[in-house]
Amino acid sequence: MKNINFKFIGIVCLVLITSMKSYSQISKADIIATGLTCSMCSNAINKQLKAMTEVDSVSTDLNTNTFTVYLKKNNVISPKVLRASVEKAGFFVGSMVLTMTFDNYKIADNLSFKKGEETFIFVGVKAKILNGDTKLKVVDKGFVTQKEFKKSLKTLSKYPSYVDENENNFHLKTI
Repeated sequence: MKNINFKFIGIVCLVLITSMKSYSQISKADIIATGLTCSMCSNAINKQLKAMTEVDSVSTDLNTNTFTVYLKKNNVISPKVLRASVEKAGFFVGSMVLTMTFDNYKIADNLSFKKGEETFIFVGVKAKILNGDTKLKVVDKGFVTQKEFKKSLKTLSKYPSYVDENENNFHLKTI
């Protein structure tokens, strides 16, 4: 009788573990920097990004001022750390798109998940299931241009966490 109970409990635990919805860390970030005037400007940002221990490599597109940051596996990095790195070089983030891998993860408008100290909140999205690599645009102040922030403030002000401007809340739109 005891063997049957332990086997049953083991099977139930295995089923629960394999059916859990999960998300992973950020695997890549596409950052468009603003305020660049020459190739030396992009070099300064490139050096700052490459200096972070979580970063595997960085590729740069000088035509669009886009820095694609490939992150190491099992990294623990926050979008605010990436933004701070760009700002430390003396520039600003005009756009940040994160690539995260999801496994059967259900999202809906104003649904959130926590990762460490950060809370990621989906805004302006329809309910759906995310699978595989997913691109998510951070729409908070400091992660979009000032013009885009002002424009989206009216529509996104219905989310109390957006108006709050908590530095550990990141509002995401799927792309």
